[in-house]
Amino acid sequence: MTEYPRHYCGVFGIYGHANAAELTYYGLYALQHRGQESAGIVSCDGRTFRVHRGMGLVPQVFNGRMLHDLVGHMAVGHTRYSTTGSSHLRNAQPLTVDCARGQIAIAHNGNLTNAARLREELEGQGSIFQTTVDSEIILHLMAQPMLGGTVNNLVQTLHRIEGAYSLVLMTENEVIGVRDPHGFRPLTLGRVGEAWVLASETCALDLIGAKWVRDVVPGEIVVINQEGVRSVQAFPDHQRRAFCIFEYVYFARPDSTVSERNVHRVRVEMGRQLAREQPRAADMVVPVPDSGNCAALGYALESGIPFEMAFVRNHYVGRSFLQPTQLIRDFNVRVKLNLIGEVVRGKRVIIVDDSIVRGTTCRQRVNNLKEAGAKEVHVMVSCPPHMHPCVYGIDFPDRSKLMAASHSLDEIRQYLKADSLAYLSQEGLVKATGFGPEAFCMACYDGRYPVAYDERLDKLIMERRRARVQSLGEALELEERQTRLL
Repeated sequence: MTEYPRHYCGVFGIYGHANAAELTYYGLYALQHRGQESAGIVSCDGRTFRVHRGMGLVPQVFNGRMLHDLVGHMAVGHTRYSTTGSSHLRNAQPLTVDCARGQIAIAHNGNLTNAARLREELEGQGSIFQTTVDSEIILHLMAQPMLGGTVNNLVQTLHRIEGAYSLVLMTENEVIGVRDPHGFRPLTLGRVGEAWVLASETCALDLIGAKWVRDVVPGEIVVINQEGVRSVQAFPDHQRRAFCIFEYVYFARPDSTVSERNVHRVRVEMGRQLAREQPRAADMVVPVPDSGNCAALGYALESGIPFEMAFVRNHYVGRSFLQPTQLIRDFNVRVKLNLIGEVVRGKRVIIVDDSIVRGTTCRQRVNNLKEAGAKEVHVMVSCPPHMHPCVYGIDFPDRSKLMAASHSLDEIRQYLKADSLAYLSQEGLVKATGFGPEAFCMACYDGRYPVAYDERLDKLIMERRRARVQSLGEALELEERQTRLL
């Protein structure tokens, strides 16, 4: 498991542009921070779906020839980090299906909390799954015969799935955007020329020169076709909102606007609020780049303590075929950030980061500062302690691996070898957003899950599935042995 929470997924869709696939490529490029394992684009000219998916970063998966072959005036795209389903090409999105209703492509950001139960039910009815991702469940449900056209079919499907989902779908004649009724994940609507665009974040609109129109509201279905844009509210009576507050803390790019709040400004305010709650006497405020930059700036502005970039980030870190050895024991830390020792020598340092999950990386940062001669190191975290796992699509591990869930504040401080440690309060975090607590999901902090889930039932279903697979394997092995004997 990585020290920081991994990103989940980014989705993008466009209707009515001659270079739909190319603009989708650039949109995914802007959303690369949301998923770095795989990427894919499906385009359509009104008749034929053309698909390209691959493992790796967006520019590794696509080239000019591939984009040239993805012809059509509409397209959907996806960048993925596997929250459910393993990291294999078959799980790369967008997924496609050709059924009685025609061709459908889907790109999904989020996690379904009733996925195991629905998959069990569908398999019992004869459905055959090609992947292990939640998104395929939605396609199977949409492919079932139901009353009405695509939108009615989609509404009925949405009333069967539970959890977090922002979807971009494409049929042979339309692009559709969907948000779950709680609004866990962001989805925004924009326009470039006469074309309409759907994207996880506004930074994707900025890159292609699109104008932001509005956010897709929780529970809304936005249908885009040759007649324009039509809105359908699939959950008209639903009131509870539960936007993932960690988008503001960490996931969204600081240049994005989420729920009409600029992410950079919100993070600066988190730092200011942290300085009000947890003042310290120090000579400098140092961020952990890049995720701690905004909050550290806010802490410095509020406290009047000088802001220093003592850590330099290597922006060209990629996967290496060489594994770190004892020659470079903390390679994984130093390769990403290197410390300018002269800046911190003999100084009292406040180091600001956005979160602590396991604490191993933060401990190495503190050690680096003290080895360089820092007199004191005070660790400030611009969000509350993570106490509970996320079941809605963020890679927070089970509770036993969350440091704050099993250790006191002073125990964590001692582990980090810091002179002091402080977190932003839940009240301070919410206050920094400018919204009320009723707007957010904060289950990773307070354990209050807006959508109930039954972990024991899911485990039971998975165990039954593994038992069936094992029995099938044993039967095939027996058949193979008997064939050899004959």
